Amino acid sequence: MSLFDRVVSLSLPFVPKPIVGYFSRRYIAGSRVEDALRVAHELDRGGAMTTIDILGEFISRREEADENTRAYVDLVRRLRTEGPPSSNVSVKLSALGLLLDHDLCLDNMRRVLEAAREAGRFVRIDMEDSACTSPTLAIYRALRSEHGDAVGVVLQSRLRRTIDDVDALAGSGPANFRLCKGIYLEPRTIAYTDPELIRRNFTLALDRMFELGCYVGIATHDERLVWDALRLIRKYGLDRERYEFQMLLGVDETMRRILLDAGHRLRVYVPFGEHWYPYSVRRLRENPQIAGYALRALFRRA
Repeated sequence: MSLFDRVVSLSLPFVPKPIVGYFSRRYIAGSRVEDALRVAHELDRGGAMTTIDILGEFISRREEADENTRAYVDLVRRLRTEGPPSSNVSVKLSALGLLLDHDLCLDNMRRVLEAAREAGRFVRIDMEDSACTSPTLAIYRALRSEHGDAVGVVLQSRLRRTIDDVDALAGSGPANFRLCKGIYLEPRTIAYTDPELIRRNFTLALDRMFELGCYVGIATHDERLVWDALRLIRKYGLDRERYEFQMLLGVDETMRRILLDAGHRLRVYVPFGEHWYPYSVRRLRENPQIAGYALRALFRRA
């Protein structure tokens, strides 16, 4: 990473929203469900599957949780009639009231999952910062007991607890995981801070998931981890229906094409909605080269 890119990344909180919006256009489908459906069809024509996320987590009022729940129910119903067959949805539980009331959030997720069952769609529960980890996994366990393989969850290799969570969640039978590094900066007491240790824990967790017969969405843009994943896929003799790679919209499209052309299934995470700013800042901090490139392009046009 260049010094210029790092400076751009660190200055993001002080950058006006319209400029951040310019930087982040490649990461976000748009503000409306129609935008997400359009992008999902474009990706489908290129051979990629999709998971669609409505932006707007960490709400503070029950009314917002109800509004977000209705939006997800509408989304999965529209996917049934207007979306590619392979599209599913991703949900951050803080958008449905996780930090307000556990039972409220659980009931809201049941509404989403019932609509998804009727639409024949899978629902992935996203993972957020460490304050949400245990409550999220508790809700996942409850919903998995009711809906089985129609619901999955995300684990982050950054957290020290992840291997234990793999064993606990897969103890009653193979689970459906998305495994990612995680982008939330956490205290060293609960998370690895060394990038190499985060990578090693990713590979260790993926190996354990495959050993336990779990389905895994291998969510990474790190080619070293892609290489490790391909090694483990070969080690366990997995057919392409037992795993998929996952990538963010707008990130490393070359690697996306390499994996698809090699015959692997790959799913792209497609976020949309009015509440794009916090997501954009996280994504740009994770990939500051994108912000630097966009700023250079802006100066060239001026």
